[in-house]
Amino acid sequence: MQAQALLTVPFDRVATHARGFVGWVAELLQGPLAYQHTLLAVCPNSEAVTRAALEAAAEANAPLLFAATLNQVDLDGGYTGWTPATLARFVADELARLDLHIPVVLGLDHGGPWKKDLHARNRLSFEETFQAVLRAIEACLDAGYGLLHLDPTVDLELSPGTPVPIPRIVERSVALLRHAETYRLRRNLPPVAYEVGTEEVGGGLQAEARMAEFLDRLWTALDREGLPHPVFVVGDIGTRLDTRTFDFERARRLDALVRRYGALIKGHYTDDVDRLDLYPKAGIGGANVGPGLAAIEFEALEALVEEARRRGLSVTFDQAIRRAVVESGRWTKWLQPEEKGQPFDALDPERQRWLVATGSRYVWTHPAVLQARRELYEALAPWLDADAFVRTRIKARLMDYFRAFNLIHFNERLQAFLPE
Repeated sequence: MQAQALLTVPFDRVATHARGFVGWVAELLQGPLAYQHTLLAVCPNSEAVTRAALEAAAEANAPLLFAATLNQVDLDGGYTGWTPATLARFVADELARLDLHIPVVLGLDHGGPWKKDLHARNRLSFEETFQAVLRAIEACLDAGYGLLHLDPTVDLELSPGTPVPIPRIVERSVALLRHAETYRLRRNLPPVAYEVGTEEVGGGLQAEARMAEFLDRLWTALDREGLPHPVFVVGDIGTRLDTRTFDFERARRLDALVRRYGALIKGHYTDDVDRLDLYPKAGIGGANVGPGLAAIEFEALEALVEEARRRGLSVTFDQAIRRAVVESGRWTKWLQPEEKGQPFDALDPERQRWLVATGSRYVWTHPAVLQARRELYEALAPWLDADAFVRTRIKARLMDYFRAFNLIHFNERLQAFLPE
């Protein structure tokens, strides 16, 4: 599959733009469409979420970005079972099956050393993890990804709690981008857009002065090597997975900073954030959602379990998903300081439920979970289409984002700016 092959007529006209479709839209969001729209990026953490996102984007008549971490999608299949190539094939097949004609861009999220849980857990050396990321980037480019987030803001060779020095972040960001561009040109693939920075506290870029230094050094280094500038810079705008906070004033300050470099702020952890309508007004160019959609999928399945039991049916999905999440150990990454070291069953029941809902995305493809889900769907088949029920719940939440980000019929507005 060629890069950005998911751009259909008439948007295929901008596939050769200097920074691809995303770069073209970003230029509009800095110019005639400034402070009016925010692009939506969805983490493809399950088949249900991916299908629902395509359906929602079609209903909204808006572009759709996918932002896949290396935990989700990688050469080893990640926790979704998808490689970059099979994700691209799945999305392309769904677009064809549903006869959808919307621009869709696949993207890499947090591509950098030790950003993949397996790399950190196995304590890979820098060279080992860096080479694995380079191979993943090549696979993403081959699969048609149009946006690459390069994020070398973790360094397990430093003492715990020590921020990665900015010169090192810059050096490694340039190395990743250089490799991507060299590979892309060698393979004669169309241009792509790049994203840098991080919202994570451990990344050491929360202080606005450090962010400014990072951008100064990075742009200088990129210009020295004749490499393209990133389209997005990920910034700390107050959002976290377990809060509803969005810091509008901080976002405006970061927006003013990054626009001086011809880039836009990208927000991560946009799940369950209050006042989503403020994102365009703050100048946020793009926003990622993911774990919250897994929680919506989980809640929909909870409702199906309740319906099955109301009908006297014997189902085990809730037990299977809980067991798989607990055994995965992934829930421990979301523990509060006072919870660390406690066994799962000792936590508050509401926290247990939240951790299962949030961690569900890691185990959707677990054999026992798949089997229990099939049995649940089959048990309810005489009364309802369980698969459609789940997708409808996810789609409804996604439509909240499309509306808040002023993306309804955005494709029509974009067409007015297409080159002849």
